[in-house]
Amino acid sequence: MGRTSSAVYEINYHIVWCPKYRKPILKGKVKEYLEDLIRTIAETKGWKVIELEVMPDHIHLFISAPPFEAPTDIVKVLKGVTAKRIFEKFSELKKKEFWGSGLWSPSYYVGTAGHVSAETIKKYIAGVKNRCRKKTTRFNRWMNCDKIYKGKSVVRK
Repeated sequence: MGRTSSAVYEINYHIVWCPKYRKPILKGKVKEYLEDLIRTIAETKGWKVIELEVMPDHIHLFISAPPFEAPTDIVKVLKGVTAKRIFEKFSELKKKEFWGSGLWSPSYYVGTAGHVSAETIKKYIAGVKNRCRKKTTRFNRWMNCDKIYKGKSVVRK
């Protein structure tokens, strides 16, 4: 549980976003740098990273933030700062993979979780690598064949 001078809170967000064109570029040194960068940004802003999984073509982040932080602002900061820093450090990505445009797709997923379903989301993110790769629908591609809906984990087989 988090605390501010005027509130005690437990607000957790499950955020998923991906590079433009869902390019599988988040691996190796880029992945390591991105993980470190996300944790540094969160620490600087006073957010707590509960779970983080960087896959080659998308990111799952389970994060806790104070009630005065809007989820859209969290995403804006994370996507904006990481894109700028990644393109500074790995300038060849901007030219070779993205033809001079932005790193991240403009869309993202955000879901909220309190104390009850937090463990479900942590297990989901931790097990993302072991999930199926059968991608039949747009939603399945976005959620990597599984989904969390109303606090329940639903696994497609």
